[in-house]
Amino acid sequence: MSSPDPQVRATRNPSTPVTGRGPVVAVTGAASGVGDLLTRRLVASDDIGRVIAVDERRGDVPEAHWHVLDVRDPAIAEKFRGADVVVHLALDLDLETDAAARSAYNVRGTQTVLTAAAAAGVHRVVLCTSAMVYGALSDNDVPLSEDAELRATAEATGVGDLLEIERLGRRAPRAHPGLNVTVARPTVLVGGTDTALTRYFESPRLLVVAGSRPTWQFCHVEDLVSALEYAALEKVDGEFAVGCDGWLEQEEIEELSGIRRMELPSAVALGAAARLHRIGLTPSPAGDLAYTMHPWVVSVGRLHDAGWRPQWTNEEVLAALLEEVQGRHTVAGRRLGRKDATAAAGAAGATVALLGTAALVRRARKRRGL
Repeated sequence: MSSPDPQVRATRNPSTPVTGRGPVVAVTGAASGVGDLLTRRLVASDDIGRVIAVDERRGDVPEAHWHVLDVRDPAIAEKFRGADVVVHLALDLDLETDAAARSAYNVRGTQTVLTAAAAAGVHRVVLCTSAMVYGALSDNDVPLSEDAELRATAEATGVGDLLEIERLGRRAPRAHPGLNVTVARPTVLVGGTDTALTRYFESPRLLVVAGSRPTWQFCHVEDLVSALEYAALEKVDGEFAVGCDGWLEQEEIEELSGIRRMELPSAVALGAAARLHRIGLTPSPAGDLAYTMHPWVVSVGRLHDAGWRPQWTNEEVLAALLEEVQGRHTVAGRRLGRKDATAAAGAAGATVALLGTAALVRRARKRRGL
């Protein structure tokens, strides 16, 4: 997963000795991001027997038993020996990563982890994708049921990988009888993350596509980590969403953030996004815009039924996000330097913002001699 800030609100003391006699849990991607935070939480839990940590480098949690290797290495099966549960968090969803390399890592890594877990006698694998797999569509129910059809396409950053990971998760129990696969689907994840959706709030104006109906449901990384602990302890099964209760409409977002909107026709917004991505000027494909246009909020009923409750509200997570991105400046998904950011911040309305982006295109072409 992306790399959240470890300086989030602590829920337990990571130095607490592990005394539990519960399950042995292996965590992939344990040295950074969500994996690091989950590893710290599990070693502090009296309900966990032991934590096996797997990553390409050793992390900073000495209470865990570390194995340093790539999750695509079949030798990982030996590292899972003795584990009851594997939580697979070694994913690359970085906006700047080459798309083909990112997919190769994410899909091959998940395939290897599922096969290795079955070979090692692990009885449960927990995968973490995103509520983005439901798709952002104008006719979505608000909120969606967790059992709703996955109608996303591969047009947004990393979503194709997540859909393939979900497919692998569904197939695994049939290929490996006795292996249970649980899938967590967080909503807009906040807490040290860098995604197209968090960059939306780095813009001098909030882009709103005319005629669209944006809705926002956030998930703080702390709530995701606590939900993953629930899954590791087998308190929740199947596919479940993780996020704050309820959602915020675009008007509420603008009122709470104090950031004004710039409204564009759909053809202009989508066309500009597609062109900028095609020439490599922005990391976000046009498909990312759908998630700021159409509703994709989802019920978190399964976790609620298991006794879990989010510790953060949508309003609190939005405030944390705005504090985190303060000082960053993005237009059309592209981070700007100070000079460009000053111009964009002073721009009045959508037309000037687009002209500013067009100037960046012309500058890039000149550098390439086009």
